[in-house]
Amino acid sequence: MKSIPSRVLIAGVGPGLGLALAKRFIHEGCTVGLLARNENYLNQLAGELSQNEQTAIALPADLTDPNQINSAFQHYKNTVGSVDVLINHASLSFWQSTMKISAADFEQTWRTSTLSALLCSQQVIPDMLANNNGHIIFSGSTSAVRGRKGAVDFSSSQFARRGLADAMARELWPQGIHVAHVIIDGIIDTPRVRQNYVLAEDELLMSPDDIAESYWHLIQQPKSSWAFEIAVRPHTEAFFE
Repeated sequence: MKSIPSRVLIAGVGPGLGLALAKRFIHEGCTVGLLARNENYLNQLAGELSQNEQTAIALPADLTDPNQINSAFQHYKNTVGSVDVLINHASLSFWQSTMKISAADFEQTWRTSTLSALLCSQQVIPDMLANNNGHIIFSGSTSAVRGRKGAVDFSSSQFARRGLADAMARELWPQGIHVAHVIIDGIIDTPRVRQNYVLAEDELLMSPDDIAESYWHLIQQPKSSWAFEIAVRPHTEAFFE
């Protein structure tokens, strides 16, 4: 019988899809590490999700700081054990065009979106190799396969993020580690989006809970038929070219 992963760490947890992912995996009996910068938010969220059991662990850390990342992962491992599933979910964008983006902002986007994914993956790979099992999932976007005008930092970092996932999959699949990339092709329904985004007439927002379901199905796949990449979009969304 296939064992169900029970120790999950989400790198980049906010009130949208990150929260939905945490809830979905906790629903399945997993102990979820919540990694993000805002300590107050994480402590409150961990308390709400854990209720009477410690099913969520706050791991405050700056995802651009290797030392803080190392401390957060060590705390999770010492508390729960080695990570079965890592979800690289952190991303950032300053939504600037080629001539307006500053070097500092461009670098910050890359450090948050791409370097952090590498650093977090390096924390879990040794134990996954020892166990001949594990899952590393990258959250991506349409900008990972098609550049977006006016967002050179975001688009370039998403391309690099997808390339990192692809290279890692080719290296790690034969060693028993499932690396996958999820393209989210649409606007996720979050409080901030509801407040600031004006929907087109036929545009649908994507439910975070529905997207989280796809992540759960990814880690259920048998080794004989792993998927590297899935693209999720509303049924009204045009396919990217």
